[in-house]
Amino acid sequence: MKFPVDFKEKYTNLLGDDAPAFFEGLQTEPVKAFRVNPLKENYENIDYALNRPIPYVPTGFYGSVSGKSLEHQTGYVYSQEPSAMYVAEVGDVQPGEVILDLCAAPGGKSTQIAIKLAGQGLLVSNEINRKRAGILAENIERIGATNVVILNESPQAMAQKITNYFDKIFVDAPCSGEGMFRKDPDAIKYWHKDYPAECAARQREILIETMKMLKPGGQLIYSTCTFAPEEDEQIIGWLMKNYELELIPVKKYAGMDSGFPRFAGDNMEMAKAVRLFPHHFKGEGHFIAKLQDKREPISNGNDSKKNRKKKKETSVFRNLSKEEERLWKDFEKEVFNQQLFNADNLRCWGDQLFYYSSKWPNIEKLKFVKPGFQVGVFKKKRFEPAYGLALAIKSSDVLRIIDVTKTEWAEYVSGNIISLVDTQLKKGWYVLRCDGKLFAFAKLVNGTLKNFFPKGLRFSV
Repeated sequence: MKFPVDFKEKYTNLLGDDAPAFFEGLQTEPVKAFRVNPLKENYENIDYALNRPIPYVPTGFYGSVSGKSLEHQTGYVYSQEPSAMYVAEVGDVQPGEVILDLCAAPGGKSTQIAIKLAGQGLLVSNEINRKRAGILAENIERIGATNVVILNESPQAMAQKITNYFDKIFVDAPCSGEGMFRKDPDAIKYWHKDYPAECAARQREILIETMKMLKPGGQLIYSTCTFAPEEDEQIIGWLMKNYELELIPVKKYAGMDSGFPRFAGDNMEMAKAVRLFPHHFKGEGHFIAKLQDKREPISNGNDSKKNRKKKKETSVFRNLSKEEERLWKDFEKEVFNQQLFNADNLRCWGDQLFYYSSKWPNIEKLKFVKPGFQVGVFKKKRFEPAYGLALAIKSSDVLRIIDVTKTEWAEYVSGNIISLVDTQLKKGWYVLRCDGKLFAFAKLVNGTLKNFFPKGLRFSV
């Protein structure tokens, strides 16, 4: 790998005697890792080895996974490099919190945060790039979380509509990407000596809007995948100068470095942040800081008169018609052994049925990819369940399950039908299961399981 001359000069000066090892570390092979998903039943029942745990991530393991495996398709595993895993761990997410992941694609942090919420509270996961937001939505869908809203907005637009609301905000800021050089050598092509300063200017703009959305007394978790002081310690120094924020010490594990005070005017507080260098640590380059808002805590900003008024005036959703209520209840009674969702939180966006809690903020004037959890769609006087619903339920919820072989699973996810030997089963909807993992819905008609696996997600094994 050939580094730009200005990059080599910069870090030779900044790191001194440690610079040769730093450059050598950027030439080594990236480290692969994955997380398991406790939202799933028997989540450790997978075909991947769990004998190389990551010390600082309870659900993390070293090793690689295939995107075409049953475990990946059903959301039991998520591939993520180990440094990036530490961001959500630093956030110390608790069930019931209201959290914003502002720059969320492709979804590593969001999936990890959603799992930690354990179905309680809310995660608003935002990505400004529409194509990347679609990838984010697919990754969220697989893990089976029902309390995630996926937006496709600018921070400025969000801050105009949602203020003083979030308990915690994660900003994995768009950056110069220096820490990803060995994983993504193409990132080197974009780098020039002024690039970190340009990125820092954009980061400040993002953070100005972020602070409008943070609840007084809340926490900001800021991270980058760059080594640049302009985007790391100096951004934290700027935040602390302009807002009522203080740094919370980040726990350091073996190979992790403290933030560098000398990179921010000898501010010793910077040592509370963490730096991850590939020549010291088993992962890519990263910087993470955790900041506490010192303003007096208040109740959710969404409970303010301003937001209540907006909620009453307009909404993204409409109420279900009597016919739609009947279709959903008939389906629920046929397939499940209990009520899955509070009826008061079921609402329609067009012909699609969504779960969206009345406690969540009004997103009527915001661009979104998924306005809550999609339950299904109404089509010509019938109800069709969403793919994601099969991934969000457990076997104990279901009356109608059909177990299939790995070969049949592979046929189904590639778009083919499955013919059953046992034709005594009643016709209608069933949840399909392979190796204990629920993976899709199918409709049984005349001994054949009709394929409802989403066309855009089909793949050959």
